[in-house]
Amino acid sequence: MFWGQWQSSRAPQVTQAKTESSSSNKPAQAIPTSFNLVKDKRIHVSTDLMSAEIDLAGGDLRSVELLKHKSAENIQDNLVLLSDSDSSRVYISQSGLIGEALPNHKTIYQADSTEYQLNPDQNELKVVLTYQNEVVKVAKTYTFKRGDYAVNVDYQVSNISDKPLNPWVYFQILHDNQSDQGAKMMPTFTGGAYYNADANYKKVSFKDMAKADLNLSSNDGWVGLVQHYFVSAWIPQQVTKQEFYTSKISDAIYAIGTKYALGDIAPGASKQASAKFYSGPQLHDELAKTAPGLEYTVDYGWLTFIASPLFKLLSLINDFAANWGVSIIILTLIIKTLFYPLSAAGYRNMAQMRELAPRLQSMKEKYGDDKLKMQQAMMELYKTEKINPFGGCLPILVQIPVFISLYWMLLGSVEMRHAPFMLWIQDLSAPDPYYVLPILMAISMFVQTKLNPKPTDPMQAKMMLFMPLIFSVFFFFFPAGLVLYWLVNNILSIVQQAQINRSIHAMALAKKKGNVNS
Repeated sequence: MFWGQWQSSRAPQVTQAKTESSSSNKPAQAIPTSFNLVKDKRIHVSTDLMSAEIDLAGGDLRSVELLKHKSAENIQDNLVLLSDSDSSRVYISQSGLIGEALPNHKTIYQADSTEYQLNPDQNELKVVLTYQNEVVKVAKTYTFKRGDYAVNVDYQVSNISDKPLNPWVYFQILHDNQSDQGAKMMPTFTGGAYYNADANYKKVSFKDMAKADLNLSSNDGWVGLVQHYFVSAWIPQQVTKQEFYTSKISDAIYAIGTKYALGDIAPGASKQASAKFYSGPQLHDELAKTAPGLEYTVDYGWLTFIASPLFKLLSLINDFAANWGVSIIILTLIIKTLFYPLSAAGYRNMAQMRELAPRLQSMKEKYGDDKLKMQQAMMELYKTEKINPFGGCLPILVQIPVFISLYWMLLGSVEMRHAPFMLWIQDLSAPDPYYVLPILMAISMFVQTKLNPKPTDPMQAKMMLFMPLIFSVFFFFFPAGLVLYWLVNNILSIVQQAQINRSIHAMALAKKKGNVNS
């Protein structure tokens, strides 16, 4: 657990983004950022994956209800990812144009209807919003596609004035800094993120946004808002130069977005700006298909290069097992089998140390507080018996990255969310409601302690006996899928260690008997 926390804090992808100066020219007019959420009539859109609401104020996407994912509070309700219904929880997407007399996220649009439905015979659904004044005519079109969480957002900007226009377009996401933070015992990251070919994938915390605004020039990439299991992201299309930015809208509301210049639009001419807006679960294949680098939002820490193949293997197993809990058990069994030679070497060394425990205790009684003589006698004993007291450490250390990767992979996979296992465990991403798995976990740790060599120091021996109880408290709050993985791993380790202990004990008895007979 401590190793996991350490590697999480050192992970390169969680490095807080630093403000960088942009080399591009700034637009003459800044993006309106004072937080005053204008509301008007709502357009309701239903597809096979989501139920969405678009407000005619700004033509903003104000609500996204995911039909394939349930609420964490009530499994009978669908998860509402984007919402502006509660003043304490604000999570919306906005977009608009920058320039005099151009529509932004406060401008009121017009629409032909307030209800749109993706019919069974349709593969896509278009929602067209329009705005016109004496300067410009704008059509803002949302295109929803069957089986896709990514929505196309297109601007058609027509100059109907007698002067040229030089508009900028922006796409941003607003979120408060308090909601979706995870449980107290299992906090998760909620905040901004961006990706491009130069900077790769970076996270930007709300605290970092409060300290300084991000201002980064980029030739490609996307900006987004990540939380546990879900992500929203703006992905501009066919853009050669853009600016990523963050902004503190109010004490509790922050924005992350991207903006770029459309270029000059002569009188009577038109130009188009396009972006994709993904708002849905962190499904690796879906994210990779939507935009390069978007799959990095499935956060496995800096051991992604190990965790990602492990998840692919787990998914392959689940294709046959059709149960994520069973798949976890099978995957753990496969990994333990592959690491058997290393594990056996470590357990064999510990078994040999266990056989020496009575003799070490006798030495302790003989030499008392003379630690120097005690250490010299111990080293002589290890040399005589050809035992390396640290020989069991290296084989175990080699396996740690793999098992830590498994930990983070299971913690970050949305596929575990509300996935049933068996009997009382109907959600592998939630704690065991009856604490059966954590109790079994504590028992398995206690058994392991008994199988290990007993420390010669009485205080250390007592601490080792208390460790299962202490760690079991943490496992009460861990997702059932994680506890299941550790429990299966412990059971397999116990079986392996017990078998090796019996083998080494039999060899020690045979050796002792041979010495007596001789």
